[in-house]
Amino acid sequence: MLELFYTGMIVGALVSSPMGPIGMLCVQRTLAKGWRSGFVSGAGAAFSDLIYATVTGLFMGLVVNFVEAHQRPLQIFGSVIIAVLGYYIFQNNPLKSLQRNQEQKQTLVQDFVTAFLLTFSNVLIVFLYIGLYARFGLVLPEHSVRMTILGLVGVFAGAILWWLFITFVVSLLRRWFNIRGLKLMNRIVGSVIILLAVIGLISSLIG
Repeated sequence: MLELFYTGMIVGALVSSPMGPIGMLCVQRTLAKGWRSGFVSGAGAAFSDLIYATVTGLFMGLVVNFVEAHQRPLQIFGSVIIAVLGYYIFQNNPLKSLQRNQEQKQTLVQDFVTAFLLTFSNVLIVFLYIGLYARFGLVLPEHSVRMTILGLVGVFAGAILWWLFITFVVSLLRRWFNIRGLKLMNRIVGSVIILLAVIGLISSLIG
């Protein structure tokens, strides 16, 4: 049964590894606020991934039918959410953010929730899970409920370990960034996220 747990860890790491909007958000927060902020943001994304992994595994047929029936509006909704996040990061002043973060006591909670909601808006991730489940045989009809749960716990563990690794590495480079460097990073990350959102929106409208 441990093989299912390790397989789940591979799936969780593969789902989290693409450096999309969430990856860039975690990097930006790690540089601007520190390791805890970046890791907690990654944990929020991992929790959202766990929900989709569970729903996909338990209700695979229903999930596929729903997503296929509403694919275009879901893509548009996700693209708009990503564009709003990109604009927020682009115009964000890192100096004011650092001062505000020192005054607020629930920053980590806010980081977790915002990353969770952003990841949760990407409903199309279920297709990625379906492909990975089929490739690695993580969810099969002959698996018991205990085996399925063990595999899903592995998915969450793999995602958490991925974000732990990424934010730790980025935090080691944090000292090379001053306020000016953080502002430039915000502009770069925000621009890339907005570009990704525009590309996604265009492909949804003409697809």
